[in-house]
Amino acid sequence: MATAAPEKEDTKTAGDIFDELPTNENDGELLRIRHSSGHVMAMAVQKLFPEAQTTIGPWIDNGFYYDFYFPETIDAETGETIESRKLSTDDLKKVKKQMDKIISKNYPITREEITREEAERRIKEINEPFKLEILEGLVEPITIYHIGDEWWDLCAGPHVESTNQIPKKAIALQSVAGAYWRGDENREMLQRIYATGWKDPMQLKRYKKMLEEAKKRDHRMLGKKLDLFSIQEGAGGGLVFWHPKGSKVRKIIEDYWKDAHAKDGYDVIYTPHIANLDLWKTSGHFDFYKDDMFDQMEVENEQYQIKPMNCPFHCLMYKNELRSYRDLPIRWGELGTVYRYERSGTLHGLFRVRGFTQDDAHIFCLPTQLEDEIVQVLDLTESILTKFGFDKYDVMLSTRPEKAVGSDDIWEAATKALEGALVRKGWPYKIDEGGGAFYGPKIDLKIRDAIGRQWQCSTIQCDFNLPERFELEYKTADNTKERPIMVHRAIFGSLERFFGILIENCEGNFPLWLAPEQMRLLPVTDAAQDYCYEVAKKAKKAGLRIEVDRGNERLPKQIRNAEQQRVPIMAVVGEKEMESGTLAVRSRKLGDLGSFTVDDLLAELHQCTEDTVEMTKMGVVEKKEEESSEKE
Repeated sequence: MATAAPEKEDTKTAGDIFDELPTNENDGELLRIRHSSGHVMAMAVQKLFPEAQTTIGPWIDNGFYYDFYFPETIDAETGETIESRKLSTDDLKKVKKQMDKIISKNYPITREEITREEAERRIKEINEPFKLEILEGLVEPITIYHIGDEWWDLCAGPHVESTNQIPKKAIALQSVAGAYWRGDENREMLQRIYATGWKDPMQLKRYKKMLEEAKKRDHRMLGKKLDLFSIQEGAGGGLVFWHPKGSKVRKIIEDYWKDAHAKDGYDVIYTPHIANLDLWKTSGHFDFYKDDMFDQMEVENEQYQIKPMNCPFHCLMYKNELRSYRDLPIRWGELGTVYRYERSGTLHGLFRVRGFTQDDAHIFCLPTQLEDEIVQVLDLTESILTKFGFDKYDVMLSTRPEKAVGSDDIWEAATKALEGALVRKGWPYKIDEGGGAFYGPKIDLKIRDAIGRQWQCSTIQCDFNLPERFELEYKTADNTKERPIMVHRAIFGSLERFFGILIENCEGNFPLWLAPEQMRLLPVTDAAQDYCYEVAKKAKKAGLRIEVDRGNERLPKQIRNAEQQRVPIMAVVGEKEMESGTLAVRSRKLGDLGSFTVDDLLAELHQCTEDTVEMTKMGVVEKKEEESSEKE
């Protein structure tokens, strides 16, 4: 009797998996599968729960989702109101089973063009009120897609030709979440089913492996485990408390950021946390951004606003004196804390908070200086991100949207300058036609982490709006007045979010130069404790972050505790080490490294910290190998 060959173990790393998994952008077949799967899922839900009303169901980066509204119903016998259905995990299993049946029936998926009037008639016929709102925003021709003769939805496509082109075993329903209709908390609460979809089961398996890896790296879990930060309920949601260990890392990041900017010709500035409401009216934030701002406070019969942005303050500083073309470019950087009203349902660890510190910078320059300034920003961005272990980027150049301020000439010149800078940098990039802000074109960088996920961090935006609103000027060589170009620029995006990304990227194993605790001394005896404290005191004077284990556990437990706290280096101290003035060194990554004198080890640690390298063959391991060679 023949037996099936055992399935090969997938030994690929999460990073390898990302490089091999297709994306919506580079694989049209995958996009059609995901889009069509969303329709099949909606059809399955309505077969199981006829009261469900469909809303929208787009594809997303790793799959698709669909939003459903379940209205309250009236019990026909008692006349009592029955609460709307809440989808459960068991319901998802039923939906997936129904999807598989639909896929197996091989229904054709067909496109039809209809008039707006006909679309409205059909929507009313099936009692789908949300579709009427969607219809209002569509331009003709109105297109719908049918699954056989049983189900249809407003849609522009694209789709597969028939349901059996959807690989059943490559689709997985993941979770249910709440979502307000059109993001408006005053509208109906919907239920959103998230799902993932791939071209074959192996891709799904690899994606699940990447999800498992991401779960182990969750910064919320590691932040608590490593005592780095917390979000205290007593203070309100979305407000971050940096604990001593996390604060040490933050200070290192801030100091490096300030030093790098000073070397690159920036002046670091500080601005207030609040300002008169008139400032936000001048900048336009009160008109266009007020839903994302906290309420105003009254001070001596005047309204003040806590700041959601730093840029208006920088504009005021620019206006503080008359500028000449000889003064430009002016480069100002600020680690400025801002506050924005994020809805409670959107808050997520360090990734979505209400108070955060932007690594903000603004450049005021001449049009002729713009391309050189952008190149310099790209160089600085590369230098800083590489320092923190991020050297893979996806770059997007976003051009003029339909509604924009500024003349065609200035938009064209600015866009060419951004594109020219990217060409000079030699970075591949994609163009997002019409994706720029209303006030200017921009460059966005997405970094990739150790398991292949993309994170939007760095952005470079030209601004023609604020210089006009604040009437910013400089004197030209012929003594006329012109507007400078203003460039908004952030590298981390915010310290909070970047710190969360950093934690997940290294799984809490910070490199030696960033580790809040670089080495822990492990005294084997009570007598060794005093010796350890003397070593720690000497190390701290040298600028190293070294602590002493204060517990009374046995050595294996001390080592395990230090490793669980992600301490890079441990040093065991017993009677032998006390007598010889040495330390028995152990690396969390590399195991036992041998015996070192205190002075040699501290010098080595200091050198590794200065050079920002790990203790690899260029560090203490090299010494260990040399010692082994001598013994041989």
